Amino acid sequence: MSLPTTREWQIAVGGLIVLIGVALVPFFGSGYVLSLTVNIAMYTVLCTAWAMFSGPTHYISLATAAFFGIGTYAVGLGLETLPFPVLVLVAGACAAALAAVVGIATLRLSGVYFVIFTLGLAELVKQVVTWWQTNFTTSVGLYVFTDFREQHILWMLLGLAALVFITSWAISRSKLGFAMRIIGNDETVAKHVGIDTARAKVLLFVISGAFIGMVGAILAPRFAYVEPPSAFNTMISFQVVIMALLGGTNRIWGPLVGVIPFTILMDQMTAYFPNHTPIVIGLAFLAIVYVLPHGVTGLMADLGKLRKRFKLVAANAGEGA
Repeated sequence: MSLPTTREWQIAVGGLIVLIGVALVPFFGSGYVLSLTVNIAMYTVLCTAWAMFSGPTHYISLATAAFFGIGTYAVGLGLETLPFPVLVLVAGACAAALAAVVGIATLRLSGVYFVIFTLGLAELVKQVVTWWQTNFTTSVGLYVFTDFREQHILWMLLGLAALVFITSWAISRSKLGFAMRIIGNDETVAKHVGIDTARAKVLLFVISGAFIGMVGAILAPRFAYVEPPSAFNTMISFQVVIMALLGGTNRIWGPLVGVIPFTILMDQMTAYFPNHTPIVIGLAFLAIVYVLPHGVTGLMADLGKLRKRFKLVAANAGEGA
């Protein structure tokens, strides 16, 4: 892997400054601003981890809620026996194991079949957990009592955000990232040039799932009481897809462009129009598909190419005159 370019160093320094600035929000912002910032940080990690796999492969995964729920339950089950940092790692390992099983079983599928399976995965896991708690425990849910407050959750999410961005950047410049881009462009060609497509897809799916599981673990103290409907909420899967596609997956930081405005929009909709949230999500899907198929960053890239083309045409016209 080659050394980072000057442009990449500039982006890294800028990102570090932003992280430090966001980390200071608890000292200067109100409770509402802090809560909104936590939501933005959460979806930033979720969307970046989702785009790590779905971006280059073009496989639309709706399994986010399943991995997220596994992470929250890992904390709920082990909080009395293991330190919280260890539980976050355990949550990532459990989500990675689930992603490996699912990946081996389903990543030979493509298109709508893969989407449908991953959508049903969260519901399947939710029903299994509900059945287990109903028959073998005293209640359907788990208490998660810790000393963590909103600012602690924010700082942990920011640390995980830095890690997921670095991992995504490293993968994009590795042989695995190159292989995934070929698979995304034409999987048949990838097989013909000797790429083990099944292994590559499963490996990246596992890495993505692990990060999502760790987000669920970090957010568990925020819930205080974890139960299947909240832990395995399929709405999380849909919102992650919308935010990532809105921002665009052609850049590592692309999903962030979609996370910030959509998180603010959903926060306002939940507060003032709680019964109309599905309508907003449906309209957002339609808008992305028909207006911004490559996201905001994709549109910006297309406009940049168009501007260069106009400059070239104008320069040639000037020389001709």
